[in-house]
Amino acid sequence: MTQAIPKLVTFEEFVDWLPETRRVRYELHKGEIVEMAQPVGEHEEVKGFLARKVTVEFDRLHLSYFMPNQVIVRPPEKDSGYIPDVLVLNRANLENEKLWKKESTVSIRQNVFDRLLVNSPHFWRECFVIKLTRY
Repeated sequence: MTQAIPKLVTFEEFVDWLPETRRVRYELHKGEIVEMAQPVGEHEEVKGFLARKVTVEFDRLHLSYFMPNQVIVRPPEKDSGYIPDVLVLNRANLENEKLWKKESTVSIRQNVFDRLLVNSPHFWRECFVIKLTRY
């Protein structure tokens, strides 16, 4: 279940607004700050399994990729920001990300090697359709 805070904000306002200690996860959907539900255990198991398998492969291939846990992906030229379930970033390209060091935010498509979304069978339409079309 998600709960929206009604005022529309820019991406920059959203990043400034985010609490430093994030007990609750937030995303920005077309200018609306949305509180994200806590993932259930099964979701986290699938996410962990995918992360383990993907990590083994890029280690085996000696690639400079890594998998951060709480990165905001900003689609180009949109007031939106999403936290993917599993994200693989190319460490070598991060120097081009102006918000990386300060805000753990990426917006340049070439820096994102892959992103995976784990869907709940109960909420897959809401999650999948929204995020697939926006990022």
